[in-house]
Amino acid sequence: MANTTTLNGVQAGVHEQPQTSQGARNINARDGHISPGEIAIGVVIGRASEYFDFFVYAIASALVFPSVFFPNYSRLDGTLYAFAIFSLAFIARPIGTVAFMAVQHHFKRETKLTLALMVMGVSTAGIAFLPSYESLGTTAIVLLALFRMGQGIAQGGSWDGLPSLLALNAPENKRGWYAMLGQLGAPLGFAIAAGLFAYLMAALSSADFLEWGWRYPFYVAFAINVVALFARLRLVTTTEYSNLLDDRQLEPVSAVELVSKQGRNIVIGALAALASYALFHLVTVFPLSWVAINESRSLTGVLGVQLLGVILMTIGIIISGVVADRYGRRRTLGTLATLIAIFSVAVPFLLDAGEGGQNIFILVGFALLGLSYGQASGAVTANFEQRFRYTGAALTSDLAWLVGAAFAPLVALGVSNYFGLAYAGLYLLSGAVASLAALSLNRRLDIRN
Repeated sequence: MANTTTLNGVQAGVHEQPQTSQGARNINARDGHISPGEIAIGVVIGRASEYFDFFVYAIASALVFPSVFFPNYSRLDGTLYAFAIFSLAFIARPIGTVAFMAVQHHFKRETKLTLALMVMGVSTAGIAFLPSYESLGTTAIVLLALFRMGQGIAQGGSWDGLPSLLALNAPENKRGWYAMLGQLGAPLGFAIAAGLFAYLMAALSSADFLEWGWRYPFYVAFAINVVALFARLRLVTTTEYSNLLDDRQLEPVSAVELVSKQGRNIVIGALAALASYALFHLVTVFPLSWVAINESRSLTGVLGVQLLGVILMTIGIIISGVVADRYGRRRTLGTLATLIAIFSVAVPFLLDAGEGGQNIFILVGFALLGLSYGQASGAVTANFEQRFRYTGAALTSDLAWLVGAAFAPLVALGVSNYFGLAYAGLYLLSGAVASLAALSLNRRLDIRN
């Protein structure tokens, strides 16, 4: 009979019998107990490199790509086209997850991770060297879209199972704390990306920045991917880590079987964090595009305020771990979704109140983002039966990003310019309402079970 672990009242079976290992087990082997802190290091390394790639492309979509790849359109239309291509990675991500799960099933965990990060590196480097529209015409746009899809496929394929392993091995009264550790990769990745762009924009002329300066962060992203590849391989391919992953039954399962048996948990898990994911792009990417189009202030100034916001976000993520362990992750997410709903009402007033109002929007938004995002990852993945958790957690994350974040910059910028800023607030409000509904449904299902 299976033992059970409980995460805020949500039970998940933990089977005692390990599955057969499917990967190489002899690289950097060592004996001894693996602490949750050690697992957390691997999670932070992986997430930080992914978020850096993510934000480099996101910032470039708002500040660079409209001029470089869509010069024949207005700044607004060019930005909307750039954001449409930006969303392709989120559409491709679940495809990458399913495809690379098959790779792991037939080969090894390290083979899957190496191949995924190689695809990420090639795609990122391809963007860095991609000629502009003036040099290559429409082909440049097509290649940009293909490279962006490659990034999404690779990101889906780079799922290493460490977040799920961390959740299963964290002390029961410290799961909120350990859950937030991996989320620290987001502010770290944004800080490095925003800092690089701010420095380059301040140090170079506008012509030089648009000619070659914007490419430098993509070169850095490629280098970070290489370092992250070896760091993560060193962790997940040790005998100790591999055996622990297998003992916890963190191996891929068929996506068809997962959806047929655990589809409800995937949907609830994705929607539970929707408020946080919608806010994610509204305070990072959207303000940059809004200011760039309206030319109302210095873009380096906006990046500077966002870097201050990152500090608040980091503090918020840390606080979320303490709060979640005391009051429960589900209650924490529900409370933050309510606060985000209240914040959504103020969005149009703040963004339309000049530089001071925009600064308040960014700083308050980053603070709320940290508190909510700190517990957003895998908030209800304990619902999954043990053998479905590895693939289920990956696809739940993919769906959350797709529904909550993929089209946020595109929708927010489009509706704000054509209908008014109030509609951007309404978009954020819809995400908060969806989160509250999903958390309520999850609670009722938990009570019944």
